[in-house]
Amino acid sequence: MAKFLLSGFADEIDKDLKIQVNELKKLGINMMEMRGVYGKPVTDYTVSEVKEFKKILDDNGIKVSALGSPIGKIGIKDDFEPHLDKFKHAMELAGVLETKYIRMFSFYIPENESPEKYRDEVLERWYRFVGAARDTGIILAHENEKGIYGDNAERCLDIIVSMNVDYVRAVFDPANFIQCHVETYPKAYSMLKPYICYMHIKDALYDSGKVVPAGYGDGKLPDILADINKTVDSEMVLSLEPHLGSFEGLANLEKELDLSNMEESGPGKFEIAVRALRDILSKIG
Repeated sequence: MAKFLLSGFADEIDKDLKIQVNELKKLGINMMEMRGVYGKPVTDYTVSEVKEFKKILDDNGIKVSALGSPIGKIGIKDDFEPHLDKFKHAMELAGVLETKYIRMFSFYIPENESPEKYRDEVLERWYRFVGAARDTGIILAHENEKGIYGDNAERCLDIIVSMNVDYVRAVFDPANFIQCHVETYPKAYSMLKPYICYMHIKDALYDSGKVVPAGYGDGKLPDILADINKTVDSEMVLSLEPHLGSFEGLANLEKELDLSNMEESGPGKFEIAVRALRDILSKIG
């Protein structure tokens, strides 16, 4: 039986780190996937600034489940060297935050072009990441994301198998697969199951792509979580990424979302997401 650990992207609660922390504590959650702080990506801060964030977390008993970095969220034709430097900075920050996971991506592919055309370049860039992370203890956790090379299960698997190291693993995001018209369960989940290091809890509807609370969409989260609970005999982080409303910095994180009619996110919507997940967990175990 799996031991599920709840975490989440607390920047969807508020941009203020102290408010993020207070609301997580109210919800009985003692972990966060740190992505945005005060409206900026955490990777845009210096080591000394992030040390100050860590003090706030330590004082409140909040651990960091992963660094929610934007590494790999540039175009495949964009200059890579500055991005590799940013990745090295992200590894420094992961050390400060005492987390072994860095959430990563596999580069946006030009619209209307075949991802396979850019496979060699994607893998070459990932080999550079892998080389830089060797012997650090950092796990490079690739997230399936709409519009990148690894936006379907086959290409996610291609990256992981091609790297052939135990520190490249998969973040499984059901909503992102739904928005790419990929069947989450059993297809994508079965293909990636041996490599899944943690889950993003986000659901969506096939017809519209709209993000909804866990269990209310077509992502088959109850089936996936039930299988993990039955077959995994270790800890599994469930990181809530609700996207139930707009928040500062969202436009820079999600290229495909139409924010024009989206209401503001906040503590209330994050709580809805938490309750939906806990409802699923109560029924499977």
